[in-house]
Amino acid sequence: MKKTLLTLIVLSAAAGMVFAGGGADSSAAGSAKAASLTVYSPGNATAVPTKTILKYKELVEAASGGKIQLTAHHSGELGNDAEALQSTRMGTIDIIFAGTSGFTSFYAKASILDLPFLFRDAKQAYEIVNSPIGEQIFGDLPSVGLVYLSEGDNGMRHIATTKKPVHTVNDVKGLKIRVPTSKMYLDVWGALGATPVALALNELAIALSNGTAEAQDNATYHLVANATYDHIKHYSFINYMWMGCTMAANADMWKKLSPEQQKILKEQAVAAAKYSFDTIEQDNVTATETLKKAGVQFDTSPDIKSFKDKLGGSNYYKQYAGEKWYNQSIIDQILAK
Repeated sequence: MKKTLLTLIVLSAAAGMVFAGGGADSSAAGSAKAASLTVYSPGNATAVPTKTILKYKELVEAASGGKIQLTAHHSGELGNDAEALQSTRMGTIDIIFAGTSGFTSFYAKASILDLPFLFRDAKQAYEIVNSPIGEQIFGDLPSVGLVYLSEGDNGMRHIATTKKPVHTVNDVKGLKIRVPTSKMYLDVWGALGATPVALALNELAIALSNGTAEAQDNATYHLVANATYDHIKHYSFINYMWMGCTMAANADMWKKLSPEQQKILKEQAVAAAKYSFDTIEQDNVTATETLKKAGVQFDTSPDIKSFKDKLGGSNYYKQYAGEKWYNQSIIDQILAK
């Protein structure tokens, strides 16, 4: 099934986008009457990114009066995150909505969004990444074959533990906390005094059950969606790192669209991004109730300042000043908000 769908997309891209009334050349001149595009997110049918692209399809088709048609694919139909991102850069997928961390493998500037304590909460993150600051971060995407459309939500990371509660940074000293296989996450928790354990997500539940890990740093809804809360006893809202999902279009395809079509796709991408933030906010509420029923105790007002102070405040970021993605001006703009 996957190969069949991917073949169809490749053939469609090879033939150029389907424009009613003139083909790709006429679209470049702004005279195209209609366009048919593919939009993809690798997650399953119930994942927020999938819900978001379905909402995007609805918004775009309504705003264009049906002159832009989006065919949405998900659930691994066109490959995993890495495969889909490559396919979008090549043009076999027109528009992608995937975790921002996946972009960092070929677009280093996106790594700036992985810095800890960059945003107070998800609401602030939405306002900043979908502003001129977001355009600065993703403005060079055309150099890797993509055009930035918007930045959606993938959750704010907190800390959940199997034994003791976490209220101040002193409570994580020596704590074995599972983190993604990312140097940034390992650096942060090491600096906070914990013992970070890098594991793939599918290894987390077992690690929590056998003591290999005593904590995890996930968004509330992730614990429930990924079924990794069976051994969790305490949850603390430390708001230490925000995760995004980036919507981007193939650059060559984008050039063939009329200015009006580009405007519709861009504006509705921002609206769809807001939908993803609103949906996760609602999912977090539902997940919190599920966790409470499972006996998890919540700390809604931990000493976040103690965590920031342990890192040394914004000076912590300067250890990455030699990295090609590091941009002090952008960091200062975000922190000033």
